[in-house]
Amino acid sequence: MTPLFPTLNTGLVVLVRITAKEGEGDAIAAILQDLAAPSNAEPGMKAFMPYRSPDDPLSFIVYEIYEDAAAWAAHNASDHFLGAVDDLVARAAFRERLPYLPFVA
Repeated sequence: MTPLFPTLNTGLVVLVRITAKEGEGDAIAAILQDLAAPSNAEPGMKAFMPYRSPDDPLSFIVYEIYEDAAAWAAHNASDHFLGAVDDLVARAAFRERLPYLPFVA
């Protein structure tokens, strides 16, 4: 069976779950929107895709796909990430970053 997205199902996936504090949903959405373009332009970044729940405007996920763990480390050290993360965390009631590796070729 040929994988549907053979180049996406390699490397490292990071699922970020964020719940904004009351009244901070739009601010978190703006931070994630501002991170999207520079993050997607990073070497080693396959995709940086933020999503907002249609049922709960305080609930977000970000689906990040990297070529490898070194690319994730580079993202975490990038100027755009470092310039945004403290503000994002201050506005979040909850934030969790979960890395995953593919196990199906």
